[in-house]
Amino acid sequence: MTPDQEDLLGKAKESLEAARLLLAGGHPGFAASRAYYSMFYVAQAFLEGEGLAFSKHSAVIAAFGKHLVKSGKVPAEFHRFLLDAFEARHEGDYAPISSINFETAKEHVERAERFLKLGISLMSV
Repeated sequence: MTPDQEDLLGKAKESLEAARLLLAGGHPGFAASRAYYSMFYVAQAFLEGEGLAFSKHSAVIAAFGKHLVKSGKVPAEFHRFLLDAFEARHEGDYAPISSINFETAKEHVERAERFLKLGISLMSV
């Protein structure tokens, strides 16, 4: 694991913890957003391992699908988790009144936990 990957996984852990706190505090839209960022940082760490870096969220998501899912290195469901969380992030951060409820946010947080565990296990090899 490279130092950059370690840093990104550290940010992913912090974002996940923030998502848990926001969810517990009754802020599901913001919790879903932080869960997305946790997944996003893990995706960036995976791409760093492939020698790839992107600044746009859409580019990271597309490259994650192309270089990690299509190659079979990561199960396809994780790409779906990232795509769904990206949509929830927009809803949670930018909608005047977020329609993200507790259950939806909880699902994104649980997916972010799985995403981070996958990243740690595969990048520790």
